[in-house]
Amino acid sequence: MTEPNPNPRTRTESLLLVAFCGFLLFYGLGAFGLLGADEPRYAQVAREMLDRGDWITPTLNGKPWLEKPPLYYWQAMASFRVARAFPSTRSARSGQALPSQTANQGGTGADGTRGDVPINDGMREQAARFPGALDAALMIAAIYFFLRRFRPGSELDGALITVSCVGVIGYAHAAATDMPLTATFGIALLAWFAWYERQRRLDLAIFYIALALGTLAKGPVAPALAAVIILLFLAAKRDWRAVLQTLWIPGIALFFVLALPWYIAVQLRNPEFFRFFILEHNLARFSTNVYHHPQPFWFYLPVFLLALAPWTIWLLAAIVERVRLIVREGRKAFASPDDAWPLFLLIWMLVPVLFFSASQSKLPGYILPAVPAAALLVIEYLAARREQGSRISLALAIAHGLLCGGLIFAALSAARILMATPRRLTFDKGTYVAAAIAIVFAIVIAVVLVTRAGARLLRSATMFAVVISVAAVVRLAAPVIDATQSSRPVAETIQSFSHEQVPVALYHVSRVHQYGLDFYLNRPTQIYDAGEIPPGPHVLVVASNSEPALTTLLPGRKVSHLTSIPAQKLELYWVGR
Repeated sequence: MTEPNPNPRTRTESLLLVAFCGFLLFYGLGAFGLLGADEPRYAQVAREMLDRGDWITPTLNGKPWLEKPPLYYWQAMASFRVARAFPSTRSARSGQALPSQTANQGGTGADGTRGDVPINDGMREQAARFPGALDAALMIAAIYFFLRRFRPGSELDGALITVSCVGVIGYAHAAATDMPLTATFGIALLAWFAWYERQRRLDLAIFYIALALGTLAKGPVAPALAAVIILLFLAAKRDWRAVLQTLWIPGIALFFVLALPWYIAVQLRNPEFFRFFILEHNLARFSTNVYHHPQPFWFYLPVFLLALAPWTIWLLAAIVERVRLIVREGRKAFASPDDAWPLFLLIWMLVPVLFFSASQSKLPGYILPAVPAAALLVIEYLAARREQGSRISLALAIAHGLLCGGLIFAALSAARILMATPRRLTFDKGTYVAAAIAIVFAIVIAVVLVTRAGARLLRSATMFAVVISVAAVVRLAAPVIDATQSSRPVAETIQSFSHEQVPVALYHVSRVHQYGLDFYLNRPTQIYDAGEIPPGPHVLVVASNSEPALTTLLPGRKVSHLTSIPAQKLELYWVGR
């Protein structure tokens, strides 16, 4: 007997999901240079590990860098290796020679070539950010197949709602550890709930495997949060037997076999690892402001609502409905088997937000593991309304339309805001055009949603707004982001003046530029502020308006102005002997 042909609807859904994931997660990975201090720092650590062939000790500028576990570094190492097999470079011709050189002297570049200086055109950024996009795609696939098994009919909506959240798209485009943790953590909790529903040991094994990978992504926070979420859920269900069943000895052994070897190996090679990673970068980071990221307790409320855009309105509606149910039915709301999944999602969403709100050190990416739960809570709410045949109310339709319009307006205006000094929205012709486009979209979406078919068209209308917004950011804002926020153009300017790897020093320049230039020049910069003044000729990057101090810092040395980079308020000098 031959197998039946695959369901055409399933094939269409799969192609649609692949197309949206490909665009929202992978499009524009190299559109702008690495941003902030973390992206270039993590990318440089991965490159150094790859160059040394060392899969154990992360290093930065040759020194152990023990802040984070290795999962992102391992993924980036593999990504860099593939990128090196298919190099993509452009040449930046020397606009003018340094005072100590002539334009035709040439010299040897970082890759051993002579003549034009090879400048990377995005492959490195794509390679550094590829792990985050890939991890996000794997998480979306897990959500799709989970919903297909346990909530049939909502799998495509659930996957698309999750992948279209601002937080997921943004961190999928980041060379950071947040998305690897979120993806592995999310897959682990989905696997655990699948085990809870059908008691298959394979699901519990996947739970422990994914949890081990989460521990390799960002440390003990993964099993700690998972334990709290599961315990609170089972306590609400009063299912204490499942607690003991979850503590499955083969699964625990599998967790330790996967997670422990690297921790043991890095500790043996670096005796300071336990103190530095566990005590300082986990316990001290949570309990003190040692790393200078103070924020008020409520900081994550607006951050989380923004991360869920454009689905924020529906999340609030879902939470209100869930709270009303709990208030109305009390313990009965926890006892019903049909309410197990929404209850689990609510706890999954709240625990990371509340946990990190209590932390003394707060960064936006910390609560990313709560975003998939919130997105799934939204689809649970929408699926229930669809089954009841409920139409979308005028108030919700208008609110959602305005949010989608606001997203489009922000994307169209991002470049204008970044170019303004100070950075704020300027009202000009371009602003009014962006506002008009956003208003039109908002009205159209709101009108569509109040029709009889509004609930069915909600996903399509929203995805259209998200795609327009992402395309606008990549096509319109990316060049400005690169020019104003990334160290890539600064490195290109330095390289355009010299075919040789001359020393580069910084004065009154932030660590964002320090780590960025370290990555793009692939060598450490020296810091005047720390007393590191090279005795020989070098390029000096100076914050604008800091030049008067150079006479005192460099008595008797010849200082020549090379160029200005006004977009980043920097000046470049050549310092002779």
